Amino acid sequence: MTESKPAFKPSLGLIDATMVVAGSMIGSGIFIVSADITRYTGSAGWLIMVWLITGFMTITAAVSYGELSGMYPKAGGQYVYLKEAFNPLAGFLYGWSFFAVIQTATIAAVAVAFSRFTAYLVPELGEGNILWSQGDFKISAAQLLGIALIIFLTYTNTKGVKGGKIIQTVFTTVKLLSLFGLIIAGFLLAKHSFWDENWETGFKAMQLPQDASGTFIKDGEWFSISGTALIGAIAAAMVGSIFSSDSWNNVTFIAGEIKNPKKNIGLSLFLGTLIVTIIYVTANLMYLHVLPLSEIAYPEGNRVAVAVSNALFGADGSTVIAVMIMISTFGCNNGLILAGARVYYTMANDGLFFKKTGTLNKHAVPEFALWLQCIVASILCLSGSYGDLLDMISFVVVLFYALTIIGIAVLRKKRPDIERPYKAFGYPVLPAIYVVLALTFCVFLITMKPVYAGAGLGIVLVGIPLYYLAVSNQKKGSSVQ
Repeated sequence: MTESKPAFKPSLGLIDATMVVAGSMIGSGIFIVSADITRYTGSAGWLIMVWLITGFMTITAAVSYGELSGMYPKAGGQYVYLKEAFNPLAGFLYGWSFFAVIQTATIAAVAVAFSRFTAYLVPELGEGNILWSQGDFKISAAQLLGIALIIFLTYTNTKGVKGGKIIQTVFTTVKLLSLFGLIIAGFLLAKHSFWDENWETGFKAMQLPQDASGTFIKDGEWFSISGTALIGAIAAAMVGSIFSSDSWNNVTFIAGEIKNPKKNIGLSLFLGTLIVTIIYVTANLMYLHVLPLSEIAYPEGNRVAVAVSNALFGADGSTVIAVMIMISTFGCNNGLILAGARVYYTMANDGLFFKKTGTLNKHAVPEFALWLQCIVASILCLSGSYGDLLDMISFVVVLFYALTIIGIAVLRKKRPDIERPYKAFGYPVLPAIYVVLALTFCVFLITMKPVYAGAGLGIVLVGIPLYYLAVSNQKKGSSVQ
């Protein structure tokens, strides 16, 4: 008798899948990025509008992906959708970008955020504790703690999806409840409400002057912006909100491990993105209630939630938020690590990635792919340029989201025969609006931040020769080694 090849085990239900969606989305962003959004837009109305636009785009994309996940309920998710809608090159470019920057850099950024807030409790683990330096290159205790977190979560996920599922469900439930608790506390316990004062700014978009490096001058005088300047400011502001709302599609990568994937993936995408969008918008409304707009734009250390918590709980506020963000980023990275390796697994089985990543261990998980992802994410932890990585990630990820949603229309003509348990809500109007908003965001982001958004595009294009190299190796009867 021949030994059967390990296969993915469908062991995740609807609640588990929804926890992967919500848990992978909520990291540290909601606690921090509203400061940057306020600096770019300068008003209460536009702060909320940026989050609403991002929420609309996220939910629209998620319910559109529901159609694709029902058609192709298999591991690999977006890689598979792009390959089927367009061609293997389109799928490979996404998979390559996913490996090079989208998933690995996100894991790195979330891990270092975990470290930064752990330093509130244990200062020796902060970025200020430099353990080694050579010229401009430095390694801090925070970076090493981030790497340790990535290694630990990778290890637990090599032992099977059950352990990862438990971590994901427990930590996501705790952070959802704690975020709701913070929001309620903000509205009920604020010693003074700045609501009316903040809303006097309405939708009058404003900015501060910038220095030669593009940094806003804190003590400068606010001036009104409109037209293309406003659109550019919104695009730049949305880098943070999009990063905070990203990774909802991770559940599509683990389709092979979800029960009844044709229905549960689409439903979990909708429920997870809706829950997170509601939390994000209400959290920002709470910020406007507790803090004046000037403190939202310039809180100490850019940490809006810390300023809010200090206003509510006094000296203990920093500790409260530090613990919340540690829980949030821990659970977020678990979801990212669990899901990401499944993309490389599927690519390898198509002969487009390292052959060994296409194998499963005795626990039915792609162990080699998990460790390979761990190595790249750990290297990116040492980069120190997390804001730059954010610009690259946001540009690349939104570009591929738009292309994937265009793929829905392509597949309706190309494969009308395939069963579609779900159909994209509001098709073709809502998906078309999403594509227009996404491409507008990409155009203005590469205009506003050409170096790093351009670098993101460059990473995508590097995938073209790599694809043809992989295909050439296939034709020679070998896989990428």
